[in-house]
Amino acid sequence: MTTTTAELLPLLGLRITAGPLELRGIGDDDLAALVDLAATGIHPPDRMPFYVPWTDVPAEELPRSFAAYHWGQRAAFSVDSWSADFAVRYDGALVGTQGISAKAYPVTRTGETGSWLSAAHQGRGIGTVMRQVLCAFMFDHLEAEEVTSAAFLDNPASLAVSRKVGYRPGGVRRVQRRPGELALNQQLALAPADLVRAPYPLRIEGLPAFRRSIGLDVPLP
Repeated sequence: MTTTTAELLPLLGLRITAGPLELRGIGDDDLAALVDLAATGIHPPDRMPFYVPWTDVPAEELPRSFAAYHWGQRAAFSVDSWSADFAVRYDGALVGTQGISAKAYPVTRTGETGSWLSAAHQGRGIGTVMRQVLCAFMFDHLEAEEVTSAAFLDNPASLAVSRKVGYRPGGVRRVQRRPGELALNQQLALAPADLVRAPYPLRIEGLPAFRRSIGLDVPLP
């Protein structure tokens, strides 16, 4: 019997489809394609939408840095602290990533989302649909009681997606974004009853194993 990578890390066997959208756990083949996609551009150089400014690294360092981050997230995956990052395809084309991270999930039942889309695929409503689909997956299949997010006040596109999905604004944090740069970070929270759903049913592969990997459906000792 041959062991598969999905048996070693069930995230790699998780696949969520909804209409034209597919979310799939990021494998090594996806990493290479995503590096190439990110290199085509995500945001203008004078803007920084990310809390961690990972796109600021020199172009020649981006592939290794990008891959090392995702390899590290896989290695650190545990019931107590995990990050589920998905390659996003729309009508079969790779467009970006959507992720969610959580700590002590069987107790907290909450996670925080994060995503990026290549510039060529922005402005088409894809960012809204992929967040709607991930949140529906969290509420309907992982029994989440809340999903959180955050966006800088100078990132109106991300804030607009959050409004469309149903998030409610919370407080504003003052944080350093780039070295020496103050930025205001809007906190957001979504409850199951407030989710504005995408008009597509979800189909899921690999759910039972993924649930067990985050501490659900596991008998108490």
